[in-house]
Amino acid sequence: MDFEKFCETLNRHIFEGEKKELLRRIAEKPERFIGLFRPTKPGAKILQHLLQSHEIRMGDALEEILQEILASFNFKILPKNIKNEKGEILSLDQYFTDGKIYYFIEQKIRDDHDSSKKRGQIFNFKTKLEKLYKNHGSQLVGIMYFIDPDLTKNKNYYLGELERFENFYGVKLYLFYGKELFEYFKHPEIWDNFLDWLKKWKEDLPELPEINFDISPQKSFEEIKDLELRYWRKILENENLWEEGIMKAIFKSGETLRYLYKFFSTKKEYSYKKIIILLKEKIEKHFI
Repeated sequence: MDFEKFCETLNRHIFEGEKKELLRRIAEKPERFIGLFRPTKPGAKILQHLLQSHEIRMGDALEEILQEILASFNFKILPKNIKNEKGEILSLDQYFTDGKIYYFIEQKIRDDHDSSKKRGQIFNFKTKLEKLYKNHGSQLVGIMYFIDPDLTKNKNYYLGELERFENFYGVKLYLFYGKELFEYFKHPEIWDNFLDWLKKWKEDLPELPEINFDISPQKSFEEIKDLELRYWRKILENENLWEEGIMKAIFKSGETLRYLYKFFSTKKEYSYKKIIILLKEKIEKHFI
């Protein structure tokens, strides 16, 4: 992996499609954005949601980046989804082999979970360990990995649980933070590159995400025009989203909505008729 690929992966996971995803979330869970008993104004609430979404999406991006790095170590990457005895799908963060040893990694950005979430992490690890042990026996190695080395809130708890599992199953289990994973695989230089790339990537990030779609209405229109109609219906029928300013915070001038109205008006399908009427009403009421 090079720096260009590193940046492309982060940007694709974190930012691509986020406008459409924001509208989906507002349509599905409007109660998370509106209500008198919230200490934040509409723009702040939307900004809070986007920042939280970026944190989650970054975790997905770093999974893909680590997989690319492991592949460069000449490991064979294995399918991440496996079934347990009940037919349920278990999704592994990393699963790979050198042909003799089978490795799985449960990966998180930081070790800062509270007591209930840390127990959930261990339960999740144990569930996957049990299934993979049946497949690979003593040829299995399991790793809990936290990328951020500066947060080790539950280190002692995890070490104790992994030692208990290790004694029971007779396999090697590790807890790694930051550079330790790359030292284990004898490529510590990769961690230094990773930190340098991450710093350079962050230099080009805006201080805060832009929540006003009408800053670039044509671009916003292209990104959201294919949002499923059921979400548009929910947004347009929920007057509280408009009266409490959530939609006005996103569409400040209404220009993107006007692009959408023209686009929807070209559609002949019956399902668009109600959407067109509702959208016209909202434009006339809130933006004229």
